[in-house]
Amino acid sequence: MKQILLIEDDAVLRENTAELLELSNYEVKTAPNGKVGIEKAEKEMPDIIVCDIMMPEIDGYGVLEALSKNEVTRYIPFIFLSAKTERKDIRKGMDLGADDYITKPFEEEELISAIESRLAKVAILKEERGAEPKTEENDDQLSSLNDLKNFFDDNGKEFSYTKDEIIYSEGHNSNYIFLINKGVVKCHKLDEQGKELTTGLYKEDDLFGYTSFMQNIPYQETATVIKDVELVGISKDELKIILDKNPKLTFELVKLLADDLSSVRDQLLEMAYSSVTKKTATTILKFAEKLNRKPEDPIKISRSDLASVAGIATETLIRTMSNFKKQGLIEIEGRNIKILDIHKLQQVY
Repeated sequence: MKQILLIEDDAVLRENTAELLELSNYEVKTAPNGKVGIEKAEKEMPDIIVCDIMMPEIDGYGVLEALSKNEVTRYIPFIFLSAKTERKDIRKGMDLGADDYITKPFEEEELISAIESRLAKVAILKEERGAEPKTEENDDQLSSLNDLKNFFDDNGKEFSYTKDEIIYSEGHNSNYIFLINKGVVKCHKLDEQGKELTTGLYKEDDLFGYTSFMQNIPYQETATVIKDVELVGISKDELKIILDKNPKLTFELVKLLADDLSSVRDQLLEMAYSSVTKKTATTILKFAEKLNRKPEDPIKISRSDLASVAGIATETLIRTMSNFKKQGLIEIEGRNIKILDIHKLQQVY
């Protein structure tokens, strides 16, 4: 039975989380603060650690830093569990070496999945490397998208654009790949009839503009600002040098591109076969996810943007939204849309 060390100062949350982990067949040790957590980690040597950030004595960052300096505990998988949702807080945790970062409130499946995947990764690495720890040479390499994003933050050129500004246009020279530090961007194409197809919605901490990163071809879509943005960009030439030196990173970026293509394919299928009501509901939920930290918060978005993502006429979208309002699913005030019943909206067909 795998052992988990849960470090959490909230007694109720600590007990409830420990119980759900035990029901999932894990042996759970608990600690009420960072200081006790460090002591228990060194004594118990758990298979994985789940740790809060805001705690008395020593906070979660301090716990991870202390355990990382200890040769005995530095390779124990470490997951942050925290109410801190700001990008800078998440990035700080990952920079310190955390394996994952789960925000409160969390779903039971989300936590269990994160734990299982980290334990599986450790088991695979032990089999492949004979349980040998990673070398200093490997430490210097960029092997994940998070490593690449850190490189963008440290070395990228800064850009800022206001709402409705075009960052780049389809057919123009593709000079940069971008990381969003703040704001929301929409990428879209025009078909032969001039109808707009939204190929992607990107928010804080997302990469975009990479559809042509391996070839000297123009941008394949237009990028427009939905919500004022602050970006950092790396030139394609510089990215190629990075990828040549870090083959694992190339694989991660190709996977990201494949996921994007799969998403566009699903969107095209939905546009072709889904009902107008489902298209409208799905699009509202998609924008709520991208624009808000909480989906139920109001979103401010133009009807034309909603219609273009849904793949329907603006007039049709407005009529459908009016029906949603009558059903009590959403609230409309000017350009603001507020989701009143997210579960029913998710079930629209």
